[in-house]
Amino acid sequence: MKFAWLCSHESFQPEALVAQAVLAESAGFDMVTGADHFHPWVDDISAASFVWTWFGAVAQVTSRVELATSVTAPLFRYHPALIAQAAATVDRLSGGRFRLGVGTGEAINEVPLGYDFPGHAERIARMDEALAIIGGLLSGDTLYVRGRYYTANGARLYSPPLGKLPIWMAAGGPKSATFAGRHADGLITSVKDSATAVQNVIRPYREAAAARGVATTVLATRWVVLARDDEEAWEALAPMRGLRAPGRLEVADPAVLRRRADQMGRSDVLGQFTVVRDVEELTGAYLPLVRDVDADYVAIQVASVDPVRTIDLIGSLVLPKLRAATP
Repeated sequence: MKFAWLCSHESFQPEALVAQAVLAESAGFDMVTGADHFHPWVDDISAASFVWTWFGAVAQVTSRVELATSVTAPLFRYHPALIAQAAATVDRLSGGRFRLGVGTGEAINEVPLGYDFPGHAERIARMDEALAIIGGLLSGDTLYVRGRYYTANGARLYSPPLGKLPIWMAAGGPKSATFAGRHADGLITSVKDSATAVQNVIRPYREAAAARGVATTVLATRWVVLARDDEEAWEALAPMRGLRAPGRLEVADPAVLRRRADQMGRSDVLGQFTVVRDVEELTGAYLPLVRDVDADYVAIQVASVDPVRTIDLIGSLVLPKLRAATP
């Protein structure tokens, strides 16, 4: 089992996140991940840098950790071929350490750039076409495609990946998980309750992959807030508080998400996250992902007021316990 550190592009500026990635590698993490957002979750205390530029920088200042998008949406503001090109470039710059995580996206990333954000059925249909294009290009094909959503006329990657570049898809329910098992190389899923995640997401994914006769990879994630008290927890969570606001998939304006989150009240917002007070509780928050989910990767996603100290703390005190608990 491997452990990832999420560099939160919604919370910190890119230069700070490059330093976090270097520290995460030194602290013993196996992977560094970053989400691809155009807008953040709130408008007052936030950031939203271009993750692909950032990965190029991180590839140059790290040497061991794997790198992964968690996640990017290759459906609207990007042509799928551009995501294939970006992924292959990062793969080459990192010496073959890149994994492409994809998802069906949120309105905050598409609507501000003039795109509609349709329902799940169309987004999955787009993903079907997009993965065929991305997979073909990463495999070295020259593509002539005239699909319902995307066109390619002799598209080819002239800077291909160094080897097999896995494509992992985010899913939160059985339909998306089954689709991931049929079309992707791996699954990314956020785990609140381990038994529910296994039953509704991981099992359907693995069954669909087994029907294809392919190996499976599961990256399990969980958001945790590390703070001494509720006041510090609110400060740590401030850039992410819109993540749990009503309508967060459809709302395109971070100001709206910020107002909705603040109208909920602090206790209601904090109640939607796992809040821990010390190292023991932090370890306990991730033990179910290690023991019960049978994941290949566990992503440590921790909001705190001092991420540098938190990374060092996790590397020295939490990761050894989680590794020892690995089945």
